[in-house]
Amino acid sequence: MFLSNFKFKKIKPWVTLVLLVTTLVISTGFYKLSINIQELYPNFNPGLNLAYTTNLLSQNEREIRVLFYGQSITRDQWTEEVTRGLKRRFPQADIVSKNLAIGGFSSQLLVLNVERDLINFYPDLIIFHVYGAHDKYEQIIQKMRTLTTADIAIQTDHYAGSNSDWSRFMNQYFLPRMAEKYHCELINVRSIWQEYLSKHNYQPQELLRDNIHLNSHGNLLMSQIIKAYLVVNPQAQDIWEDRVKTYQVNRDIQWNNGQLNLEFVGNRVEAIASLFGEAEAEIFIDGKHPSEIPDLYSFTRANYDDTVDWPWDVSAPFRINWESPLQAEDWEIEILEIESTAENMLFNFKLTGSKTGFDGIGNNGEKFTSNSHRIVILPEDWWLKTVNYKVSPIKPGYQLRFSSKLLGTDIYQKPKFRGFHRESTVILAQGLTNEKHTLTIIPRESGKVPITAIRIYKPPLDPAKLNLEEINPEQWIEEKGKRMKN
Repeated sequence: MFLSNFKFKKIKPWVTLVLLVTTLVISTGFYKLSINIQELYPNFNPGLNLAYTTNLLSQNEREIRVLFYGQSITRDQWTEEVTRGLKRRFPQADIVSKNLAIGGFSSQLLVLNVERDLINFYPDLIIFHVYGAHDKYEQIIQKMRTLTTADIAIQTDHYAGSNSDWSRFMNQYFLPRMAEKYHCELINVRSIWQEYLSKHNYQPQELLRDNIHLNSHGNLLMSQIIKAYLVVNPQAQDIWEDRVKTYQVNRDIQWNNGQLNLEFVGNRVEAIASLFGEAEAEIFIDGKHPSEIPDLYSFTRANYDDTVDWPWDVSAPFRINWESPLQAEDWEIEILEIESTAENMLFNFKLTGSKTGFDGIGNNGEKFTSNSHRIVILPEDWWLKTVNYKVSPIKPGYQLRFSSKLLGTDIYQKPKFRGFHRESTVILAQGLTNEKHTLTIIPRESGKVPITAIRIYKPPLDPAKLNLEEINPEQWIEEKGKRMKN
């Protein structure tokens, strides 16, 4: 440390303090960074595909849900600064952000989790980056477009020193093609990153804490790049203006014979509460209570909270399926006996539901189907690896808890008042098939039902009409090499 060269008794106290603070800043890797993206990347024209999001951010009533999704790069600290930056830039906006990235899960694994994660959170904006197979990457984007109404911002890879054939294929061709095909915002991290390194004469490693993950400097640069794209662009146009529609009661839809009926196309329905009235009402979708519609149930992640590196820290199944219709209840897997070998860990477990009760005994080495057929776990869906040689929590008596949730309600009750400049909403149904439905609301008692509007969310793309990109990466790489030689 350079302070060892000084004799502190001859230095004024304030000088010593400055030196100590300077040393602390250097040793902790803290950087104050201000970059001119336009200078680094002349083609910079941000926000062209974020008209829906920036319109929401400019309002002050609706909640805006931001999802960070991907793997370990997206689990890093830059996402927190991006959220803070949005809240500073749009102080009137009601922003809720969530980071559901899964470290170590390339596109081949992430695609198995995306439907659950999307349908549970139902974001308005997705900020996305993942490594892995290109076809699985596209399948993830397709699910985002067919399950939600969100804007999507996809990132190219930051530059870690390698410019392999695969990196060139993904960053120069495939990711830009995905952005064009699915109308996503392309955040060109890689080009800006390389220009930043060149301008400041940095080596890639100076922004990394290992061979790929970002250090403090890298996190700060990443946050600056992402924030620079999340802006209002007057040239931006929302090509799917009907993806979210709000129907005002007594203007667009009317109470008729004591009922409120609305035909719609979409997969999510929410009611916006009015200030006046207290009466409850029954909810029907196509003549059924939401609880009677199997599509409206979803599992939560087992033993998940924001403090754990899921599923690495908890040794949980990362995917749970079902064969028989679910009900809203809590589930518990309890580990019974363990047989460990050098190659793998085998164990028996029992399953109990809060409503179903005891639902069977199984083991992680084979497909488990519970007695009720409400829970199905495949052996390959157990994630028993840990990070940095940590001891697995799996042992006799260890419990894994998760829930099957109803994404909706059979009974509308007036929600808590959130303020005069904030909407109070109730999700009536979330996860419907994206097709024509009929909503019926029937009062349960006399008095005014406090609903001022119904909002319908219709994902813009139909999965039946989508095809994967027909591209052979090896052929593209070979042709690219020939063009470079010529």
